[in-house]
Amino acid sequence: MPKSKTTAARRKPRDAGAMPRSAERSAELKAEVQEFKRRRILEEARELFFANGYESTTLDAIADALQVTKPFLYSYFRNKSEILNAICEVGITSSLQALEEALATELGPREKLRLIVERVTAIIIQNQKYIVVYEREEKNLQSEEARLLMRLRKQFDQRLAELLEAGNRAGDFDVEDAPLTALSIAGMMTWVASWYRPLGRWSQTDVIMQMIRNVTRMVSRQGAAQSYASGNSSGNSLGNAPVGARESA
Repeated sequence: MPKSKTTAARRKPRDAGAMPRSAERSAELKAEVQEFKRRRILEEARELFFANGYESTTLDAIADALQVTKPFLYSYFRNKSEILNAICEVGITSSLQALEEALATELGPREKLRLIVERVTAIIIQNQKYIVVYEREEKNLQSEEARLLMRLRKQFDQRLAELLEAGNRAGDFDVEDAPLTALSIAGMMTWVASWYRPLGRWSQTDVIMQMIRNVTRMVSRQGAAQSYASGNSSGNSLGNAPVGARESA
């Protein structure tokens, strides 16, 4: 029986270059599995570098901890140095992404800064061991990688300084030296990785709120800092909550 014109019209020819859906999904799953394995290597290496130091940790030790063979590691990283490079990238790349996302919002300079401090401090706490390894082992980075990370850090500082200058123009901030203040804020947040203890005296929320208060005092006009950052003494009002919490409330 000849096919009707309607049926024939409904059937569009497949793009010769298009991947079948099943094959596309299979490729996605393969990529997800590869990313999971790569992340597990980094997590285990991070633990060993943090506990024993980079120079005292061998590829055999990483493979043993993962219960895999050394050739398995080589399928994801060329050498131990490349593993260290990837570990050291985690903190700055995540922080820079959080900063750019905050800058892209429609918030004013004051709220943008608060959001940056909230999110970046959380990233530093959540990736504490990655950052500590970077601080300790920067001397062991490949020179090209060390320069790349330094460029990313400078980019973070410059973008933060630009926000401070915008806040000055808007009348939100009273910052005399924006680049130096940006360096001070970035350093204060990064230093959290050196002293924060998950089961210690202060919770993650405590630390984030204190960072917000400290930074607000650093940049605000006299008298504005207290009204903006302190809130009530209980710390339970939305006015005293991190920006993300207030957005979701």
